[in-house]
Amino acid sequence: MTAADTILAFAQLWGVVGAAIALAFLTIGIDRIDEDAREAYVFRPLLIPAILLIWPLVLWRWWVLETGRDQWARRHRPPRAAHLKVAVVMAVLVPAILITALAQRQDWPADIAPLRLGQPAEVSE
Repeated sequence: MTAADTILAFAQLWGVVGAAIALAFLTIGIDRIDEDAREAYVFRPLLIPAILLIWPLVLWRWWVLETGRDQWARRHRPPRAAHLKVAVVMAVLVPAILITALAQRQDWPADIAPLRLGQPAEVSE
């Protein structure tokens, strides 16, 4: 079996498993974990391509939400705590990078004369 055959077999297996999980999640799971999705059947086919690709993440989130292990209040605390630090670092780094780039800009060599380009050659048919 060549590498291409192995990759193709893996992609087919991934797609089949993803299709099975998409079918189960969109018929059973989404109603159980999201109240806003109940009786909203029009948007569900739009989720199929994403579920086919990221089905391990869908399974993990489904399990976390079904078992009640989701800590919603603590989920966004670490990124929010870092926002001020990132903003200060970016406020210092962006101007520093721009100033450094302008300071390191190369000048045109003085000993090379510019060349005048000629007319483009006519294309004969």
